[in-house]
Amino acid sequence: MARDLFHNVVKTALIKDGWTITNDPLFLKVGGVDFFIDLGAEKLLAAERDNHKIAIEIKSFINTSGLSDFHLAIGQFINYRVALEVFEPQRELFLAIPDTAYETFFQKAFPQMVIEKYQLKFLVYDVNSEVILEWKP
Repeated sequence: MARDLFHNVVKTALIKDGWTITNDPLFLKVGGVDFFIDLGAEKLLAAERDNHKIAIEIKSFINTSGLSDFHLAIGQFINYRVALEVFEPQRELFLAIPDTAYETFFQKAFPQMVIEKYQLKFLVYDVNSEVILEWKP
């Protein structure tokens, strides 16, 4: 199981944002298939006195074809979302993307259509400062 190039960047950014990393990776076995989602994390929500649990699939989008990277990311996202619905339905799934990909490829009409159709949740991270810039939606 190979880690994404920016695995530690996103892990550090989540910790800076107040998340506790609970799984690295988050392992699920669903329907006879093993899934390894990059990170599992939780944060205590004081107002609710409950933990908010998330799963993060990290992508770097460094290949020459943004569309090829996007195909892989969306396929994994959909598979992982189905697996989480079975195994941990309370956990929200997010795709972590670098700000450079968000500012370029993700602003195009086609990625926006796919994000809307499949209700993709993602976070945008800054590779250099190791912080989360935005949570979408």
